[in-house]
Amino acid sequence: MTGEANPAYPLSDRDLRSRKIQQVTLVAIVTNFTLSVLQLVVGIMSNAFSLVVDAAHTFSDLLSDGLVLLAARKGSDPADDDHPYGHERFETVVSLFLGLALLGVGVGFLWSAGARVQSADALPPLHPIALWMAVFTLVAKEVLFRFTMAASRRLSSRMLEANAWHARTDAASSLVVAIGIGGGLLGYRFVEPLAAALVGFMILRMGLSLAYAAIRELVDTAVSKELVVRIARTIDETPGVLNGHELRTRRMAHRVLCDAHVQVDPRITVSEGHYIAESVRRRVCGAHADVQDVLVHVDAEDDLEEHLELPMTKVPDRKTLVARAREAVGDALPAPDRVLVHYLGGRVEIEMFYPLDRVENIADREALGDRIRAALTRWPEIRSLKVHGTLAP
Repeated sequence: MTGEANPAYPLSDRDLRSRKIQQVTLVAIVTNFTLSVLQLVVGIMSNAFSLVVDAAHTFSDLLSDGLVLLAARKGSDPADDDHPYGHERFETVVSLFLGLALLGVGVGFLWSAGARVQSADALPPLHPIALWMAVFTLVAKEVLFRFTMAASRRLSSRMLEANAWHARTDAASSLVVAIGIGGGLLGYRFVEPLAAALVGFMILRMGLSLAYAAIRELVDTAVSKELVVRIARTIDETPGVLNGHELRTRRMAHRVLCDAHVQVDPRITVSEGHYIAESVRRRVCGAHADVQDVLVHVDAEDDLEEHLELPMTKVPDRKTLVARAREAVGDALPAPDRVLVHYLGGRVEIEMFYPLDRVENIADREALGDRIRAALTRWPEIRSLKVHGTLAP
C-alpha cells in the first residue's frame, strides 16, 4: 500500500488560500452588517414587516460569516495526530450549519407570514422608502453573490459556495419583499406578508439542499460517476497494472480521497509492486486536480473469494511451508539459499534456490522428484514445489 498527501493547492499555498477565503468573508460581513442595520431602521420606520424580517435574515448571515472565518482558519491547519487527514472537514461542518440555519430562517418566515396574512386588514400603511430599501438590498445581495461565487470557484471552496448561495437566497428574498411592498403600496396590503411566506419557502428549500449535500459528504458518499470512471481509466492505463478494481472515493471539503486495488503480475518483487502502486498514486493525483490522495492495495491476483480454490485462512504461514518444503526435499539437498512462497488462488507455489553445482550433483534426481510429488499429496494446499540451481549466490 502507498499513500502521500498531494493537496490541490501546494502545501506552501494553504495559508494563502485560507487568507483569501477570510478576505472574501470579511467583505460579506461588512456588507451584511450594513444592510441589516439599514433594513431594520427603514423597516420599523415604514411599517414594513417583511423588511424587518429580511433584516433579521441578513443579520443571521453575520453569524454564518463568522463561522466561515473560523472554519477557514481551522481548515488550513496541517494534519496532526488527531486529524491525520487534515482539518478540511471543518468546512463541511460549517456548510451543514449554514444549511440548517437556512432551514430555521425559512420556517420562521413561514410562521410569521402566516400570522400577518390572517390580520392583513389591521396592518398599518407602508411608506415608499421601504420599496427603495428593498431594491437597494436586492442589488447589493446579488453583487455579493456573484463576488463570493467567483471566489468559491477560484479557491475550490464548498464553504464559500454555500455562503454565496446564502447571499443569493437573500437577493431572491429581497426581490420578493420588494414585490410585496410594491403590492402593499398599491393597496393590496396582504401581498406583503404573502411575499414573506414565499421567501420563507425559498430559503427552506435552499437550506435543505445545502444540508443534504453536507450530510452526504460527512457520511462519505462517493463522488460523481463521471469522475469515478475517469479515475478508474487512469488507474487501468498505468504501466504494470493488469486490472484495477474496488475503487472507492469520498470527499473532504474541496478534495477527493480514493482507495483502490490493483492487480499486478504475481511473479514480480515486492519493491516493483510498490513502485507500480506509487505510479498509480502519482498519475491519479496528477491527472485529477481534486484528488488529494490515493491509497493503493496491490493484489497478485483477483482477490475475490469465489476465485480461490481454498479459503486463505486454511493456508499455512511461510515458516510452516518452508519446513514442509525442506521435509519434502529431505537429505538430497542442504538448506536453500532462498525460498519464494507464492500465495495464489487459495493455494501455494514454492520455489527453492540452491547453488547450481549442488543441484547438478544430486545423485538420483528422479527419486527426488518422486519424493516431492509424494509429499505434495499430503499437503493439498501446496500446488507445486520447484527446485532451482543458480550461478549467482
